[in-house]
Order: sequence, then C-alpha cells, then structure tokens
Amino acid sequence: MLIRDADKADLPAVLAIHNTNIAESTAIWDTDEVDLDDRLTWFTTRTEADMPILVAEIDGEVAGYASYGRWRPKTGYRFTVENSVYVDNHFQRRGVATTLLTELIARAIDSGRVHAMIAAIESSNSASIVLHERFGFHTVGELPEVGHKFGRWMDLTLMQRNFPIQP
Repeated sequence: MLIRDADKADLPAVLAIHNTNIAESTAIWDTDEVDLDDRLTWFTTRTEADMPILVAEIDGEVAGYASYGRWRPKTGYRFTVENSVYVDNHFQRRGVATTLLTELIARAIDSGRVHAMIAAIESSNSASIVLHERFGFHTVGELPEVGHKFGRWMDLTLMQRNFPIQP
C-alpha cells in the first residue's frame, strides 16, 4: 500500500468513493451525489489552504482517501481541523483507514499548525469510533438527532485529539 498526496488525476476515484458513501452509508450526511466539479473545488480549496489530501493506492488503484480541513470558519478556530477518512468498499478491512489516519495525524503534527483534530462520526458507526479511539481520540460530545438520512434521525458523536503546538 502506498500513501501519497492526491493529485487532480485521482479525483474521479475520490469522487466514486465519495458518492458511494453518500448513496450507501451514513458516513457522509449529504443526500445528493456530487459531480467532478464539486470535488475539484474541494481539492483546490484544501490544497490552497495547505491542508493535506492523501490517497491510499493498492495495485495502482485508489483504495481510499483522507483529508482534514478547517473545523469552523472563524479565526479563533484556526488551530482546529476536522478529519475525513473514506475507503472504497472493495478495500475494506485491509488496514487502509488505519494507514491513512496514521499519515494524516503525522501531517497534522508536522505542520505545527494543528492543535485539535475533530472527528464527527455518525454515532452508530462503531468501526470509525473504534478506529479513532485507537489513535487517542476521546468522545467529547454527542448531538442527538441532528441529521436525517435514509428515513431516520441520526446522532453525531464528536471525538477529539489534541497535539502540542506553540501558536
């Protein structure tokens, strides 16, 4: 498995993973799939802000992707980011999410600009919660019934890990 920075050529594969998560899971709370222009805007916004977008490549295929972006737009939150990790269904249970999150955290620490990393996880997604716990994230809050998808209300679990930095 190769973990590397994503480039624009990866966006069709990233789009496919993203839209599968919209259509089939509660990992992404959007209900309408997006197009390639949406992912290009997302890619450009993140890369121009010097926020990493990583892909995991297995046998030449994008097996998953991970990124982090600003938690909230106010400047007081400038040292806080929210992470995202998604794995193609064909590559589940092969350590892709673990490897991506390992590198994403390393990038956050190395940047010297991230003090808090937030994971906002649909509360029944125990695999993601356990993954983040293994990396030292702690549950800091639960928001009941703040989302609606697939005909049901969804709860949101907020997890956090802090890194020492000098602002």
